[in-house]
Amino acid sequence: MKIGEALLAEGLITPEQLELALGQQKTSNERLGDIVVKMGFVRSWQMTPFIARFFQLPFLNIKDVYRQIPPEVIGLVPEELARRFTVFPVSIEGDVLTLAMSDASDIVAEDAVRKKTGLKINRTVAYEGDIMGAIEYCYSQLQEHVNKFIGEDVPLRLEDTSENLYLRANDPPVVKYVHQLIIQAFNEDASDIHMQPKQDRVELRLRIDSVLTDSPSPPKSMFPSIVTRLKIIAGLDIAERRLPQDGRFKIQIGVQEIDVRLSCFPTIYGESVVMRLLNTSNPLSGLDKLGFAPDDLAKYRSIIRRPYGIILVTGPTGSGKTTTLYTTLNEIRSQEKNTVTLEDPVEYRLEFMQQTQVNPAIGFDFARGLRSILRQDPDIIMVGEIRDRETAEIAIHAALTGHLVFATLHTNDAAGAPVRLINMGVEPFLLSSSLVGVLAQRLVRCICPDCREEQHVTGNVLARLGIVQKDLVLYHGKGCPRCMNRGYKGRLAIIETLLINDDIRNLINARASSEEIGRLAKAQGMRTLSEGGIDKLKAGITTIDDILRVTREFEEAINGV
Repeated sequence: MKIGEALLAEGLITPEQLELALGQQKTSNERLGDIVVKMGFVRSWQMTPFIARFFQLPFLNIKDVYRQIPPEVIGLVPEELARRFTVFPVSIEGDVLTLAMSDASDIVAEDAVRKKTGLKINRTVAYEGDIMGAIEYCYSQLQEHVNKFIGEDVPLRLEDTSENLYLRANDPPVVKYVHQLIIQAFNEDASDIHMQPKQDRVELRLRIDSVLTDSPSPPKSMFPSIVTRLKIIAGLDIAERRLPQDGRFKIQIGVQEIDVRLSCFPTIYGESVVMRLLNTSNPLSGLDKLGFAPDDLAKYRSIIRRPYGIILVTGPTGSGKTTTLYTTLNEIRSQEKNTVTLEDPVEYRLEFMQQTQVNPAIGFDFARGLRSILRQDPDIIMVGEIRDRETAEIAIHAALTGHLVFATLHTNDAAGAPVRLINMGVEPFLLSSSLVGVLAQRLVRCICPDCREEQHVTGNVLARLGIVQKDLVLYHGKGCPRCMNRGYKGRLAIIETLLINDDIRNLINARASSEEIGRLAKAQGMRTLSEGGIDKLKAGITTIDDILRVTREFEEAINGV
């Protein structure tokens, strides 16, 4: 079977798309697989596993194994060769070297590695971006660049001129350190990088699965050059060290594009730097992959397909609200509907909708943007966050006039959302007429599947949590190379879903408290955040410690045990 026929057979392309790609191939002489990706018919993350299946080769998630590969195996393939052909040595058994390749059909790459090593080659297929990340991590360590800088360094002072800082920020060790730091954080699945100056040192921490973890830090003398380098690539003013500054830049790792948001904040010991890493190449997963309980998912899907109304997603910063909204919009996307978003900032760029970023510095805030969106003939509107009365009232007006509106709000639980809007000044009768549902969520860490083991918990603790199952087996992760000895790998949401029915509307109109709304919703079957956490405990997905970290109700229940 030819590759075009195989793509058709798997439903990855249509006959019309194949015809267009074959026509392009006649003039460009490129490989058909490259053409369908370039034309946008197939995403790169779909193509790589397909190529593995087509050539009947194993597909390898190299991000799970590269940290465990011995240096002597990595040393078999020179860095220059690995970069040139995007290959990575995985293991050796006898005279056979297992080689991860981004292009399974590249016989030139296979032959080059065979000649260099004198070994037989066993091919596996991996994502190009993951291979490049493994190369960056394993062939070039951060400490190497720090040592080079120290060897040349004269300590820097805060009084140094901008010209001097600019020159030092472009020193090769500084440039390479910044680049390598971001790649290392990405490879470790970090969402944020924190670099905070202290009196005699710099503190470097990575936020991985919601928790900050220490990482080897650069010397204090190198830090001003690092900050200046980051400001240069983010387009910030390198001479300004007294006021906060925000910027962004992109870094390419193979085919994956990482969007980095940079925040510089002045402290008494220098500028504190935080970088948020967003992998804009990652595909959106389905709603069923986010952590919904089956009945909650059915409830949520029943309201997101309504023609109008307002749906709120609540939770603290970093609880996955934006991911839930993007995934929702992806599920209900349609060529027949015009979807417009208003965000601060735009975190992921999605082709199927119009996205706008607010800019308060020029007077373009959520309220002004939302008024303008209504003149764009939208069917679906997403508002990044409701922060004030004006934005809330415009969003509710849009919902009452035939638009489906999604928005985020900062409240502790779902029942608190209506009360928060009323406290902002929204009239209860308008809110009760437009609100169709509220989601509250938190993110919990998943136990690493490679080092999961049983955990003994006393019956007293279980009883306080309302768990009466005597033979319940709970688990925790003891730590292993795959999870970098943390015991956790990945995150899922725990979610409570509040549907607005006539009884809830009556309470909203009566300005009832969040406790009253919550009691009625639970009596009508709403699963709370703590109950969702208990479900994931029973399923062996997470631990008591992590549920305690994110749910207030759990902490109150277990207090004193």
